[in-house]
Amino acid sequence: MKLICTGAELADNSSRGFDIDSQKLFAVRRGGQVYVYINRCPHRGVGLEWKPDQFLDPSNSLIQCATHGALFLIEDGECVAGPCAGQSLTPVACREDEQGIWIDP
Repeated sequence: MKLICTGAELADNSSRGFDIDSQKLFAVRRGGQVYVYINRCPHRGVGLEWKPDQFLDPSNSLIQCATHGALFLIEDGECVAGPCAGQSLTPVACREDEQGIWIDP
């Protein structure tokens, strides 16, 4: 397991990008739960963020691709609107403890 950040560094209803061992990832916290995905839109293979650490739509309720506006569910990465509807982001196994948020590289 690899530590990506402390729990305090990812507030509820927020997102954060990471470059871990040359792999671009992002994490989202919603309802106290952390979700981590590979930062690649299934439509064109581009990064999703609008600007650094900005992966969510204006309501902070969906992940949004900055390139084509595709919308993804935070909980499972499924695309629910846009050119890649029915496809999903690639999840990364993670866990959180008192030290922080860990991924399984």
